[in-house]
Amino acid sequence: MVSKFRIVTLVILMGWIGTSCEKPVVEKPKDLVSKDKMIDMLTDIHISESMYQTRRYTSQDMRKITEADLYYSVLKKYEVADSTFERSLIYYSSLPKEYERIYSRVLNKLNEMEQEINNQKQQPVDINVR
Repeated sequence: MVSKFRIVTLVILMGWIGTSCEKPVVEKPKDLVSKDKMIDMLTDIHISESMYQTRRYTSQDMRKITEADLYYSVLKKYEVADSTFERSLIYYSSLPKEYERIYSRVLNKLNEMEQEINNQKQQPVDINVR
């Protein structure tokens, strides 16, 4: 027979696990980047990283820059300090469910962009020779 202590311990543990996913481990920063802005920034960062990784050996221009340069160019575009971005990223990642929702939206945006590019490639070119 299972002791009352084990049952109580199990119930407390399950309750703690169930609620810990939504309680922030990290204090909310005063200068928190909004979710929508964070989604846009993460999308641009992923695009920049992809561009860098696919072209760094074939493009002379890409050899002159680093991944850090691309990262800072995204921060500059959105006028966000690197410390603000990092604090916001740490805060959102301390909320697993919220972070998952943010990244789902990032992936959706990237997939939409990819489909748009693929659709443009497939459209026939109208060549009217006169």
